[in-house]
Amino acid sequence: MARHSKSIPGRSLRVADQIQRDLSDIIFSELKDPNVGMVTITEVKVTPDYANARVYFTMLDDKPETVKKTLDSLQHASGFIRMQLGKRLHIHTLPQLAFIYDNSIAEGVALSHLIDVANAERAKDGDGV
Repeated sequence: MARHSKSIPGRSLRVADQIQRDLSDIIFSELKDPNVGMVTITEVKVTPDYANARVYFTMLDDKPETVKKTLDSLQHASGFIRMQLGKRLHIHTLPQLAFIYDNSIAEGVALSHLIDVANAERAKDGDGV
């Protein structure tokens, strides 16, 4: 038993990676909802029993109304997406999908901009001294 318990986290990561790849393909090629535009699946986290999966996604258009519309459309289509995932992924328990908007990229861009502004101000102050 101890041997299997050590391999479960690795298997869980492999399953999550496979779900991420399959979901990206399903959303891109098979989901025909006009409210779901260019969506990138950034991460998938599955529970140890594979009953639930949190699917983190990001978009180029990060306006709140667009994000909400896309999130609602993905949640509405989660049954279809899960069915398509079941055709590709052969595991005992197919997880329920919960979509979550990942705003870490937008936050990173904003922080990078703040750092650039601070460095520009610092350079200006350094020139006058």
